[in-house]
Amino acid sequence: MEQFFLSTDSTCDLFQDYVKANRIWFVPLTFMVEKDGKIEERLDQFTDYSQYVDFYNELRGGALSKTAMLNYDAHYNHFLKMAQAGAKDVVHFTISSGLSPTINVANQAAEAIRKDYPDFKLYGVDSLTATVGQGALVKFAVDCRDKGMSAKETYDFVMSLRTKIQHFIVADDLNYLMRGGRVSKASAVVGGALGIKPLITFNSEGKLFVLEKCRKMRGAFRSILEKMEKCPIDRKYDAVYIVHNDNEEDAAELKRQIVEKFGIEPNVCIMGTVIGSHVGPNAVSIGYLSTKERNDF
Repeated sequence: MEQFFLSTDSTCDLFQDYVKANRIWFVPLTFMVEKDGKIEERLDQFTDYSQYVDFYNELRGGALSKTAMLNYDAHYNHFLKMAQAGAKDVVHFTISSGLSPTINVANQAAEAIRKDYPDFKLYGVDSLTATVGQGALVKFAVDCRDKGMSAKETYDFVMSLRTKIQHFIVADDLNYLMRGGRVSKASAVVGGALGIKPLITFNSEGKLFVLEKCRKMRGAFRSILEKMEKCPIDRKYDAVYIVHNDNEEDAAELKRQIVEKFGIEPNVCIMGTVIGSHVGPNAVSIGYLSTKERNDF
């Protein structure tokens, strides 16, 4: 019998084989793809690498992808299945409250479950991050559970790590950020012409902002390494993750530079559809656990 149940929404960008192998309850978000005048609703629940590549190729071909918050009904049905399976203590991870009020909806749904399952208790973790940062927190929770820690002990531990998860996201196409309101139309046009690559990060409230604007991808990588020196990797864990939007070449180059400079080999994966819809193809990002709080750089 599990000490407690682990659960996450799909913005953690963990592959399905890892999710299944580590007994994580997984609830997918939906996204809408508009292509050739048709709109198709899909689940953020890919099982094969090629599906991610196909998605980014659709975007390159002119398709538009829109995402939606995981609603109350989806949370309720997810938690109901867990309660019916015998779950009492549940540590559940959501996308940052700086991007979506999902954590509030999750807590409301869990409270409703308690009416029929009074022993059901949700430890809702507002990750203050997304994609590989959220995934890293889930992995820490897996380790805690497997070591025999309680749900409360695990919750307290991962909550203490949230603002030490550093992120640097390098977008390739400013038009995707423009649609999401992150940059103006004028900035997108000028930046595109000049090859500007915005370097984006999360603040301590889990909100995204443009930290600086770099010339070309390699310039952004230089800036990332400088900031990683100021906010060092926590060598107790060496939790470093590179995630790319179907851009293996640049992801490999960033990995090479990190190995050369810090002697750490990052895990590399492809970004999922939810955050990928807002950043666009060819982006390269890094998330890692630091010894310092966010934005100390």
